Amino acid sequence: MEVITAETAGFCFGVERAVNTVYGALSGNGDIYTYGPIIHNETVVNELTGKGVRIINTPEELAEIKSGTVIIRSHGVTRQIYEIIERNGLKCIDATCPFVLKIHRLVEEAAKDGCHIIIAGDSSHPEVQGILSFAGDNVTVIHDEADAESFTPPEGRKLFMVSQTTFNSNIFNNFVEIFNKKYYNTHIVNTICNATALRQKETAELAERVDAMIVIGGAHSSNTRKLYDIASSRCNNTIFVQTLDDLILRKDAIPVRASCVGITAGASTPKKIIEEVQNYVRRFWPNAG
Repeated sequence: MEVITAETAGFCFGVERAVNTVYGALSGNGDIYTYGPIIHNETVVNELTGKGVRIINTPEELAEIKSGTVIIRSHGVTRQIYEIIERNGLKCIDATCPFVLKIHRLVEEAAKDGCHIIIAGDSSHPEVQGILSFAGDNVTVIHDEADAESFTPPEGRKLFMVSQTTFNSNIFNNFVEIFNKKYYNTHIVNTICNATALRQKETAELAERVDAMIVIGGAHSSNTRKLYDIASSRCNNTIFVQTLDDLILRKDAIPVRASCVGITAGASTPKKIIEEVQNYVRRFWPNAG
């Protein structure tokens, strides 16, 4: 069996930077907290928790903490969280991905200029929630083409569109096309990070070449879920796993006659997990388990 692993699989720049930031902070004194999981990968988060890193999940929980270091996750946080950290005199280490911080600045400036902000993304995702807090009151989140089609521009306001960094690039392009057809006066900034766009393109091309696809990533990882959607739309034999153990439990999901298997992974997936899956498939398939 031939096994092809995507070149872009695994940690992106922002995720690696965030994880290294937490490990670097462990050498200091005092309690270490992250606001939310530092990245959307359960294996990494569990390892850090085992080393004493505590996760804060709500503003109310953060407000009760009076000492220690709070590390901002790679997805970023809302303006409110920064304010609580400052008010409580906590040390803050900001590991927000620089590409996300750029979106915060863009929407804040556009809001000051009186624009109505449009964010292409998932309103429940922490990255989008953070962006929303910098976008002011005149803002709309669009998640799918139905949202884009039904959107009505507020009278007298220019439109300013950005995207969640891990959004599906094809869907974002469809939004742009819809707005152009409606002749909306929109300033559009494609803020999908290059690593995300490349990973999605590579996944699409790989899925069309292979008999089966394995997509590796955290259950709550937005960018990994999009990779799965892209792969499964092009390859019927596509499975989503978090770890090698998941793959072993689902060994029947890949047909025995598959002669070529593709592997890709989300931006929060450690290299170690990718290699474990890759080696297992190469050594044991189709007689695995």
